[in-house]
Amino acid sequence: MSDTQNTYHFVIDALTPESVPMARLAEYMADLANLFGYKEHVHFDRVARGSLVLVQHVDSDHHDPIRARLDAARVGNFVPDDAAKAIESINKRLAQDHATGRLSDHSRAEVIVFPVRDRPRPRTFGPFEEACSFDGMLIRVGGTDDSVPVHLQAGSKFHICNADRDMARRLAPHLYQGTLRVWGEGQWERDASGKWKVSPFNIRDFVLLDDTPLDKVVERLRDVKGSGWKRFDDPLAEIMRLRRDSLDD
Repeated sequence: MSDTQNTYHFVIDALTPESVPMARLAEYMADLANLFGYKEHVHFDRVARGSLVLVQHVDSDHHDPIRARLDAARVGNFVPDDAAKAIESINKRLAQDHATGRLSDHSRAEVIVFPVRDRPRPRTFGPFEEACSFDGMLIRVGGTDDSVPVHLQAGSKFHICNADRDMARRLAPHLYQGTLRVWGEGQWERDASGKWKVSPFNIRDFVLLDDTPLDKVVERLRDVKGSGWKRFDDPLAEIMRLRRDSLDD
């Protein structure tokens, strides 16, 4: 028998023990385990009757750090990455299930509220066409249709674009060769989650960007006779000052 002083209840109002698929139940339990942390010291107790109520208890010798972690997650201060991801995942699942959630302690005092269903949904916009540009390394160009798929990578982000065959031939020599800036038009749309998406994006032109490090560029500038850059002890700081001034104008 668990110590009721160390018990927590997670309530999902739109689901019941009879209606929730077992796989979905397991997903919520995994999210809660990540939210609580200290996985060796948090134990599943039971599914209570009524709305779907997941009851878990924590070991008494770890109750204080676990409660501090939950309180931090509630107010948003110094939230561990795994707890923040767990909250995001719970919110996503609740939205899919058209539900709200509530985590409470043994006294049924609210610890964290997940009012997903009751939140005002962001307005959707679009689709509308707008010119824009993307930067990235060309990692794919090719296809059999007149509209050729072109993929750019910028760090962990990928831009999926289209080009006609003439543009594809111009782009092809730059495969895995530095950073490109592509211009064109795309169909922009903001979905109900508030995220902007563009599709399709059609490339009209591009340029190969200079990847030379800034310090090397500054060295070249200082070597140019009459440029005036030699008189600055810290040319990088001067460049940053000029950039700030231009943004303020």
